[in-house]
Amino acid sequence: MSNPSRGRGGPRGGYSGGPRGGAGGFSAGRGSSTRGGYGGGSRGGVPGDLIFRGPASVDQRLATLDELVSSFNKLTFNPERPHRPGFGTLGRQITLRANFFPIKLPKGPIYDYHVEITPSTDIKRIRARLFKLLEQSNQQDWEQFVPFIAHDSSQRLVSAKKLPQPLDVQVQYYEEGEAGPNARSKTYTFAIIHTADLDIAQLTKYLSGDIKSRDYDVQPVVAAVNLVLQTHAARTGVRVGQNRYFFPSQERFELALGIEGVKGFFTSARPTYNELMVNVGVCMTAFYKPGNLADAMMAFQRSSDGAMPQRFTQKLKVTTRHLGYAQKKPIKKIMPTSARRTFFHCEEYGKITVEEYFRKKYPHITLRHADDLPVVDISGPNSKFSIYVPAEICEIEPGQPFRGRLNEKETSNMIRFACNPPKVNADTITENGLPTLGFTPGTLGSPLSGFGITVDNNMAVVPGRELPPPRLTYEAGGRPLNVSNGSWNILDVKFYNGGAIKSWWVMVVREKDGRSVFSGADDPLLTGIWRGFGEKCRNSGMSLGSQPVKLAQSLISRAEDPGRQQALDSIRQKIKQNISEKGKPSFILVLLSRRDNFIYPGIKRICDVELGVHTIHMLTDKVVGKDPNKQDQYFSNIALKLNTKLGGINHVLDSDSLKWLTKAKTMVVGMDVTHPGPGSIEGTPSIAAVVASVDSSFVQFPASLRCQETKKEMITDLADMMIDRLRLYAEKNQSLPDRVFVYRDGVSEGQFNTVLEEELPKILEAFKRVPQRKPYRPLLTIIICGKRHHAKFWPTDSQFADRNGNTRPGTVVDRGVTAVFDFDFYLQPHVGLQGHVKATHYTVVYDENRLGADELQQGTHTASYLYARATKAVSLVPAAYYADLACERGRCYLNDFLSADDKMSSSVVSGKGRGKGKADKEEEKIRVFKEAKKAWGEGVHPDLRESMFYI
Repeated sequence: MSNPSRGRGGPRGGYSGGPRGGAGGFSAGRGSSTRGGYGGGSRGGVPGDLIFRGPASVDQRLATLDELVSSFNKLTFNPERPHRPGFGTLGRQITLRANFFPIKLPKGPIYDYHVEITPSTDIKRIRARLFKLLEQSNQQDWEQFVPFIAHDSSQRLVSAKKLPQPLDVQVQYYEEGEAGPNARSKTYTFAIIHTADLDIAQLTKYLSGDIKSRDYDVQPVVAAVNLVLQTHAARTGVRVGQNRYFFPSQERFELALGIEGVKGFFTSARPTYNELMVNVGVCMTAFYKPGNLADAMMAFQRSSDGAMPQRFTQKLKVTTRHLGYAQKKPIKKIMPTSARRTFFHCEEYGKITVEEYFRKKYPHITLRHADDLPVVDISGPNSKFSIYVPAEICEIEPGQPFRGRLNEKETSNMIRFACNPPKVNADTITENGLPTLGFTPGTLGSPLSGFGITVDNNMAVVPGRELPPPRLTYEAGGRPLNVSNGSWNILDVKFYNGGAIKSWWVMVVREKDGRSVFSGADDPLLTGIWRGFGEKCRNSGMSLGSQPVKLAQSLISRAEDPGRQQALDSIRQKIKQNISEKGKPSFILVLLSRRDNFIYPGIKRICDVELGVHTIHMLTDKVVGKDPNKQDQYFSNIALKLNTKLGGINHVLDSDSLKWLTKAKTMVVGMDVTHPGPGSIEGTPSIAAVVASVDSSFVQFPASLRCQETKKEMITDLADMMIDRLRLYAEKNQSLPDRVFVYRDGVSEGQFNTVLEEELPKILEAFKRVPQRKPYRPLLTIIICGKRHHAKFWPTDSQFADRNGNTRPGTVVDRGVTAVFDFDFYLQPHVGLQGHVKATHYTVVYDENRLGADELQQGTHTASYLYARATKAVSLVPAAYYADLACERGRCYLNDFLSADDKMSSSVVSGKGRGKGKADKEEEKIRVFKEAKKAWGEGVHPDLRESMFYI
């Protein structure tokens, strides 16, 4: 699914629960998948032992793993990229299949080349087309080598045979679909320059765990194998990102008018013990539906209150045929005027409208939308002149990924489309994915045979374990609760430590368009809601003061106030006025009649940043006219969040489960960065979050938030943010921690060393700079959390499976498909309610605490039961999850920049016009960044900084 650069959309769990394990509730609410399980379902699904037939013995190559770890003991310990200390032993032994397929490699080298193209071009589309033409060249000293090459369509080429040097190949450029080159075709020269012989034997030594080969850089040869593996897919499909391919014949699903979800496949070579393997997974993304551009624009307008689809069509490629031949062009811009009202100058007719020009020049073309649709500019990116054409003469080219941001409904549709039970995913990979990617024997046009590479079509079989859950306690002094299948029921149970509510307000936000269900602040229906919620808080152990202050604010209509700025100004004024009269409440309960991309984040910014007041939001359709049990559960979920915001503790783990953290004074840290995504104004900052525990139960995680350079993944102000966290820890505990465990979310494997080079020194700087009487240096461990991988696991026996055919909560895998030397593992603490459950990949990149495998795996597993706003274990360790949530809250503060649709962008920043040069665009980005920093101000209000305001 399209989610570029972690540019997350709306607030995660803004109104209710979040997606990582669910919100839970006082009535358990475990739910079940409707797609599969023993009872069947719309898409099948069977217990684990029926997913695959045949033997399921663990791969023989893993028989010597214990010897591998023994050899590591001979290595000198280094906290940076520590070697694996051992394999975990706790839990029940299980056997699993994984979507990894062994690769048989040739004995000889792979020859690596750099490609230079003259004249040079930086346009990706042209370079990719040139490489296709290179493959078709029949130049005498080149043609014989074509079956033995693979390339990246940019500047790297690998060959199974040594190419002559020097080697220059000439090609004449022409577009796909044209008959061939003509007299005007431009000639390009490829200079193919040898750079290295990639030694397969050295890779084999590394994979075998030879300790002398640990520092061998496997990346060049693995990347070369990836080029070979992906060549067939690149020729027959559409690549999106680095490793995802989509094909015309694959399953698709309409997401919205003009946009469809398409199923594709991920593929990437991975070094594992004694084997290079290819990881193959199912993936989804959004594509434009081919068809007439005018029809798509009309559909977009109907579903967007008449908005012009500027970002819907940005860089969209279209074909025109009015010149007598097919011409493919990207759309540069949608103009604000129609063909009847758009003028331009031409030599033939002088000043003329687009409509009149087409009437005279192309009398056979009748324009149907001359006055109700804008024209589009299809001039080149660097063209000084515009080329205006009516949308109705443009056809959307097939095979184009949608680069925009999916709205809430489209995202929901995509998730439904992508949500398949384990058996369906397994069948899709083995029966469809492998042949489509060219991994089955004899695939026509596949370069694998030319390189002597084969892919085993059987999934890897690896050992795993099921870790036991912790024991949980709610009411202080109460008995531990029973945990079943990663969840628990807290009906009639009080919080371990209830927060204090001195005073509270209820604010009804009423829409002028008649959607509001309340007549005003004293509506009896509203009274029933706040009384019911207050009773839930009181019964849960929170102390509740007097009746709430009741406020109602009517908003100007969306048509009159599309960016909702006037609405937010009125809300701000209402709250400020009441604060001046009555003082600050403990929190404000805000009732919204609908989800709104501006009101929710706007209120969060007003209250978090400007006024320093906690807010809790409810949607009226979740509480009005609902079954009492459902309403009660909704109130329960909100109470979980509120108690945590106010400093309370919902539940704690047993002392044995926390011993790995409490045996020395430990601060657990979560770190994450979120970036502007599609729909953001260029230059909008990224947002970094650092959260850290302050209590011995590891429940309260206050946060530091900063905005920083756009798209920068490493945290710029990390030293100051860590000092903030250490100071608060010392204030709460009268001493600094002896150990610091960092869970870092959001970085790719290619950035592991960057974390050590850029973030580690800043953490160490914080230790030196934090106020103290004597030199301070706690022991530090940094663990990377990865969710954007494509590793999936299947039970090989029903005793290892839940009713949906998924692996059970507590599943951990640290053998067979993990790194050869690095300390990593896959952990799934949560239950898979629907679809195919996914584990988190944890990798230790720095470790002065010398944690053991069992200690870290079981400890991270039990910590996953401490997520404050759920009655379920969650997929990501809470410290990292909280950092993720804090980032999402930070996005609310810059919502005008991150969600700047066409109606908003002009009010946020000026100067956003066409025809700007590179220098002008850079200046504009700087201007946007400064505007955003100004809007950010001092960040979270001092009155909230020591709380979990973001949850």
